[in-house]
Amino acid sequence: MRMGKIRTPFFRIVVTDARKARNGLSIEEIGRYVPGQEPSLIQVNSERALYWLGVGAQPSAAVEALLKVTGDWQKHKGLPGTEGTLRVAAPKPAKSVAYEAAVKQAMDEPKEGATTLKKKAQEKLAAKANPVEEVAAVEETVVSEPVAEIAVSEVSEPVAEIAVSEVPEEVTTTEAVVETPAAEAAAE
Repeated sequence: MRMGKIRTPFFRIVVTDARKARNGLSIEEIGRYVPGQEPSLIQVNSERALYWLGVGAQPSAAVEALLKVTGDWQKHKGLPGTEGTLRVAAPKPAKSVAYEAAVKQAMDEPKEGATTLKKKAQEKLAAKANPVEEVAAVEETVVSEPVAEIAVSEVSEPVAEIAVSEVPEEVTTTEAVVETPAAEAAAE
């Protein structure tokens, strides 16, 4: 008796009248066959299969091949090889065992650096670790370099020119001396 979805069938091994339809009324279910697994799953109730073979039931070609794999056909006919050639899939480990192994592995990982920080997060972390050194380095570069004069020229409309004189040593990084023509006119 074929069951299952399209392209993923499984079969029930049943005892039925030959005049009935394949999936019609059956007398008894004596096993299962699932060809989609590796190795294929074949389960047969040997006691019931031998009983029905003994009372005259004739297996189809497919069922006879399955009975030969399980060894039931050899038992019925009295042939050698009654143990059959059935391959059995290895038992799957319990999910709880896999879960416990994953938890144990996670416990062994280092606490810091378990995840990679984004670039900005790394910069913030570095700034928090060394805040005094970076500020001192910025002040040294600003004070040690003299500021050159900047002049704006070649503009279509006359714009006030901005000139910056050299910064005296007392000036900090937040202060700046800016002289503009408007400021010079106001001073005069």
